[in-house]
Amino acid sequence: MGPRSFYVYILASRIGGTLYIGVTNDLIRRVAEHKSKLIESFTEKYDVVRLVYFEEFDDPENAIGREKRLKKWNRAWKIRLIEENNPNWDDLYPGIGGSQI
Repeated sequence: MGPRSFYVYILASRIGGTLYIGVTNDLIRRVAEHKSKLIESFTEKYDVVRLVYFEEFDDPENAIGREKRLKKWNRAWKIRLIEENNPNWDDLYPGIGGSQI
């Protein structure tokens, strides 16, 4: 978690559930916002709050480009990407320094 890092992340409602792909420069804060459900949004409506995958980038252009490419992937590819790195679809949020919400 570098000082000028950018992140592409995938949230899931549950194992094999609804997926959400986003980009941020503050992964802990952004996932906390999703988990708190204070903002009416897709993630709030479908309970998509489990951080199951993320990538770190040094600049926003690469992060945004990766987010756009991932959003175009078919569902099977996204699931394979998650399961290659996180086979149990564990919530990675506590492991990056996020508190339980």
